[in-house]
Amino acid sequence: MPAAGLTAEASARGVPSWAQLDGLTRYGLFATVLVLFCVSGGMLWLVGYNYDGLTGAAATKIHPSTYMIVLLFGWSLIACGDPVSRAIHLVSARPATLFMLLVTMATIVVTVMRDGPGLGGMVDTYVAVCLLVLSLVDADDETMTTLTTMLHVVMTLNALLALFEFVTQFRLFPYRFDGAVFETDTRSSAFHGHPLANAMITACYLMALISGSRSLPPAVRGVLIALQSAALVVFGGRTALLTSLAFGLCYGTVQLFALLRSGRISLIAAAIGCVLVALLPVAIGGLAALGFFDDVATRFVSDGGSANARKEMFELLQMFSIGDLVIGPDVQLVDTLRRVNGLEWGIENPFVRMILYQGAIITALVTLAFGLFMYELGRGRPGVWLPMIVWIILLNGSESIATKTTMPAKFVVVILCLYRPERRGSDRLNPAFADRGPRSWPGRAGG
Repeated sequence: MPAAGLTAEASARGVPSWAQLDGLTRYGLFATVLVLFCVSGGMLWLVGYNYDGLTGAAATKIHPSTYMIVLLFGWSLIACGDPVSRAIHLVSARPATLFMLLVTMATIVVTVMRDGPGLGGMVDTYVAVCLLVLSLVDADDETMTTLTTMLHVVMTLNALLALFEFVTQFRLFPYRFDGAVFETDTRSSAFHGHPLANAMITACYLMALISGSRSLPPAVRGVLIALQSAALVVFGGRTALLTSLAFGLCYGTVQLFALLRSGRISLIAAAIGCVLVALLPVAIGGLAALGFFDDVATRFVSDGGSANARKEMFELLQMFSIGDLVIGPDVQLVDTLRRVNGLEWGIENPFVRMILYQGAIITALVTLAFGLFMYELGRGRPGVWLPMIVWIILLNGSESIATKTTMPAKFVVVILCLYRPERRGSDRLNPAFADRGPRSWPGRAGG
């Protein structure tokens, strides 16, 4: 008899209970994704949870969604009835994910021994995404379809809120640092808090809409692409905007010529295209009247010292010996020199920051683990290269994965939901096996 809450279809196909998600884990994953995408640091501040600042309790430096992921993963091991077999099964399905989790744990230990900062950041950035991927290994089609619908709804609401904030100049949940709101920053903050965090996830979601999400009707897909493109502008991320524009236009042009050569354009699609072309001048005129393009131009003219910060961070490396950079310089000295050189807001490259705070050895290990993790995530998913390239480019434009961020977990949800590989037979119950071909269940002789 299968454990309570496990799918009847999976049981009928002979899938062991330890290779299925119970009901509580499935619904818990839905709640976790909602909290991950909808609850920002600004929203948490309103309930007394200082997530983005330096002050406050250490427990508040970890996002609530991370706590939920850890608890759900632990519960899934217990609820399956055979934790050992499930652990072996998950390791077999996602070895690179396990490797990144182990590297993260080792980095945490080294950081504790060196009395370094950023423990909460490592948990949010790496532990959360690893456990989320492992938790979704056995998600069935129904679970993934629900998550995909939730993702579309949340990102649509996020874009609409961003446009509302731009028009009204009122930010519902502004980004706060220790409670302080940056009044001079009028960019939209929407659900993801910091405007650049919004720009990064919106750019990746936009690229995924363009090259993935084949289950969406073309008209709906087109509307979502237009909406996310508009929201991307009001978030003010120059790198995200230019990268998305360049890769999106190139990909769209290639696909359009391929479609024209095939001669299989439907009458409805042609009619929709003509209507959109006719409405384009009206939309441009309306945006110009609202000051839309003035806001974009301002972002390119005034970068708040961002370009100078990128120059200064490389000069910071020259202040330490090779030996210090290999094992990691003194953290207090790095903080002092960073502030003296005008880098109070951070070091805008993850590799430079990790070398300065963790050393080149740890940086190399984390980079290797993250690269293998990304390869494993994208394997067997046609078209996933487009958001992957944009993602890698945007990661290098800020501290990103070198500090505390929930962005990797959000990116994983986008990829797993919008690039679901085709599965046949028993593989339809387990996305992990679609990439690996048929084999017996781990921990069972001959299945």
